[in-house]
Amino acid sequence: MRFIDLFAGLGGFHKALHELGHECVFASELDYNLRQVYQDNWNIEVHGDIKKIVEEEIDTIPPHDILCAGFPCQPFSKAGKQLGRSDDRGTLFDEIARILEHREPTYFILENVPFIAKHDNEETWEYMKSKLEELGYEVSHEIYSPQDFGIPQHRQRIFIVGSLNGLEHFSFESIDAQKADEINISNFIDNNSNKAKRLPKVKIECLDIWQEFLSDIPTEIKIPGFPIWSMEFGATYPFEDTYPHRMTKKELAQYKGNFGVSLDNMPVKEQMQNLPSYARVTKKFPEWKKKYIRKNRDFYKENKKFIDKSIRKISSLPSQSWQKLEWNVGDSERNIYNYFLQFRASGIRIKHPNFFPSLVCTNTQKPIIGWEKRYISQNEALRLQSLEGIRLPENDNAAFKALGNAVNSLIVRLIATELIQEVLDERDENNIIERQRPQCVTTTSQIQI
Repeated sequence: MRFIDLFAGLGGFHKALHELGHECVFASELDYNLRQVYQDNWNIEVHGDIKKIVEEEIDTIPPHDILCAGFPCQPFSKAGKQLGRSDDRGTLFDEIARILEHREPTYFILENVPFIAKHDNEETWEYMKSKLEELGYEVSHEIYSPQDFGIPQHRQRIFIVGSLNGLEHFSFESIDAQKADEINISNFIDNNSNKAKRLPKVKIECLDIWQEFLSDIPTEIKIPGFPIWSMEFGATYPFEDTYPHRMTKKELAQYKGNFGVSLDNMPVKEQMQNLPSYARVTKKFPEWKKKYIRKNRDFYKENKKFIDKSIRKISSLPSQSWQKLEWNVGDSERNIYNYFLQFRASGIRIKHPNFFPSLVCTNTQKPIIGWEKRYISQNEALRLQSLEGIRLPENDNAAFKALGNAVNSLIVRLIATELIQEVLDERDENNIIERQRPQCVTTTSQIQI
């Protein structure tokens, strides 16, 4: 069957359908460099802005049987501003709908972040579903993560399928039946990979300081499970009923900011610079933030005598995000280098080494294999997206950004196998009938001209 690949990226849809024997007849991708990479991988011309193509030359999109699209997720992501269809990228669903209306492919498979189903009190999803049904498609959807199928990565995505012939032949339950009971993470890690980027010295020094902090806490005292915001250790600025932005310079001078630094004898600008970045807001703190500030200040008061030495070193770290720690491993061994790590805006995150942190399009959050003091390699990341054999952009940052935006090819293949099975069954049946017919040998003299 013939398919098109929209917002193609590295070609996760292409790989899945190619492996099932289908032919890509059109691909589009906005990013110029990814277009070149896709073309090299799949030996097909890749078109640019699909919005422009649909508006000005929709007939250049050839007839096809399957439309595939992992349309931009940022407008709907919980990590973004959640602007949805008010974001220009959010309207790209309408371009998909116009192509479906124009070419009437039998099937479609769409992929996005799960939050799209809840965005704007589910109005976004209701709009999309009703639009697809208006075009004659029966629609169904399910949420999957690579971990469901034996791949050690938490990365939930919603998969939306549709068929003009109805979905009586299709059920996500048959895909659920293929879920894996066990995950062997060793199959996804290259031991002592010489192709992976090493952790820079400055980050190792940062982790060593946090390791000292952990080692200084007596074993009978539990490491906090809430985010550790070390800037609150010694801070006294108000946050419950009022907040710094509402206070005058004179009022704020009575308090202490980051790490107990006095805010007295400072211009207002400098006072603000000596507060945590999250405390420089122009409105009152939300309850969850108040709770974490409370917990951090209480923890410091109770354990000051153990951690003061390491806190002085933490206070010298160059970024406030490096002055935060998310210890997500509970009562496990207190050795940072035994785990998966990430340097995130919310802090340094420590996770059990049973699942990789989710690949995201932000290169700064690239997962780190602690015991090897290195970032995951491109080959390891390709395995996590079931994209083995795909050539990546030469620039490492661009490669991981593309991987973070990619669709998992294995999940697409499982869905496509079930969705298109009725057509494949018909073809197999026709082939069997054809093979059973008596064969007639035709000679040149029998041909009528």
